[in-house]
Amino acid sequence: MTTPAVAYYRVSTQKQGQSGLGLEAQQAAVLAYARSKGLELVAEVTEVETGTRKRRRPQLEAALDQTRRLGGVLLIAKLDRLARNVAVVASLMESGVRFVAVDMPEADNLTIHVMAAVAEREAQLISARTKAALAARKARGLKLGKPENLTAEAQRRGAEASKQRAVHDMRTVAAYAGALRSQGLTLRAIAAQLEQHGFQTRKGGPWHAVQVKRILERQVS
Repeated sequence: MTTPAVAYYRVSTQKQGQSGLGLEAQQAAVLAYARSKGLELVAEVTEVETGTRKRRRPQLEAALDQTRRLGGVLLIAKLDRLARNVAVVASLMESGVRFVAVDMPEADNLTIHVMAAVAEREAQLISARTKAALAARKARGLKLGKPENLTAEAQRRGAEASKQRAVHDMRTVAAYAGALRSQGLTLRAIAAQLEQHGFQTRKGGPWHAVQVKRILERQVS
């Protein structure tokens, strides 16, 4: 008997939802995965998320309900389209519905929670840094967006901010690599996952097992 599957797609704006931008790629990925696993794709649900609706996703709730009724599996095209909010991810896991992110089918609950927590924290930090920078510039009476206002001190602070972002990025990589390692993946396999999902080394080069080993050792120490 073929297992039924429900597909869940997400696009970020109303315009994007109408144009299908990004949607076709998600549909193709889900269809390919369903065929490779012998799943019957019986329904497709698309969430058009706007800036005013981030916590609650009614289409995701509908997809979960439908998957639960069918006793099937929920297929999510891209994990990064979902795992950016701890509350949303937690509600998904607590639903009891079996789900698979087709771009990272090996990801378990721990991996997804780590990615969600890191992504949400990163978004908070970026927002806070941006607001603080704008407030500081206004307080100094500087016009925003003018290169001539970039004093030597501002440039120094910019370089320091870039350094701090690089440190934070490596912490993100370490958290993700640690989660994959806990699943039993080899150093080489983890390096391949980092490459596949767009994580960058400090110098922007390719990932290798030895680099993963160093990051994991620093995380422990």
